Amino acid sequence: MSALILRLRQSSHQRIDMSPFTPERLADMKLSDIVQLPLWQGNQQVACGDLFTLSGDDPQDIVIQSDSDRLDEIGSGMTNGSIHIEGCAGAYLGRSMGGGSLSVSGDVGIAAGCNMSAGTLTIAGNAGDLLGGAITGERQGMRGGKILVKGNTGDRAGDQMRRGTILISGNAGDYCASRMIAGTLVVLGEAGAKTGLAMRRGTLLLSQEPVSLPATFNDNGKHNLNFLTLLTRSFQDQAGFSDMWERGSRVQRWLGDLGCDGKGEILVWC
Repeated sequence: MSALILRLRQSSHQRIDMSPFTPERLADMKLSDIVQLPLWQGNQQVACGDLFTLSGDDPQDIVIQSDSDRLDEIGSGMTNGSIHIEGCAGAYLGRSMGGGSLSVSGDVGIAAGCNMSAGTLTIAGNAGDLLGGAITGERQGMRGGKILVKGNTGDRAGDQMRRGTILISGNAGDYCASRMIAGTLVVLGEAGAKTGLAMRRGTLLLSQEPVSLPATFNDNGKHNLNFLTLLTRSFQDQAGFSDMWERGSRVQRWLGDLGCDGKGEILVWC
């Protein structure tokens, strides 16, 4: 069997809902059936074969070839298998993802990994706002799994994050880890203004001091935290993060947000 490959025929002016294309939803379907699968394009449904050329026959290994940023909800709700996007992706990539592997070679839109509970999401380019965060109508963001971003992210990465791990190799925008409930978020670049606003619990690990912290964070001084050695060594098999353990375990520590539970921590390598 060979990977199921979808190649976008031409750019679309309307957004396309790609949520039907997950390994479990396509299981046991023949290529002739997949071609007829209806997809929402804007406010109308269009047969998949009218938008994409298809080849291959293995729905457990899906490849999407597209430079369009209008392909939304790719991998939404997937629980197994793998999806690889050769190019860009739109909004809500991996929304409510419960397992499997999802990767993108380019940039992605807003709310990637929102409400995901398991699996691995890898983004080689940049990500939009609310990475692993909570979108309107949801009370929690990411609840498990792992997100790796090799580029930069927009504002509110990890907003209301409850569990899981987010690794950002580049810069993070404003309000990083805002309203964070638990979990681990690492930023190797620069973090923007109001980092950790309304943070309740969890750990935010930074390479440098953020542009600004809320006044309700308490400076706890410098510490040697041995658990960081175990944490960073656990990322040794992740490209772009394998040498984090070399930074050591000495950090400047802030606790907050004291306006909430005040049990969150922001750690900056010294």
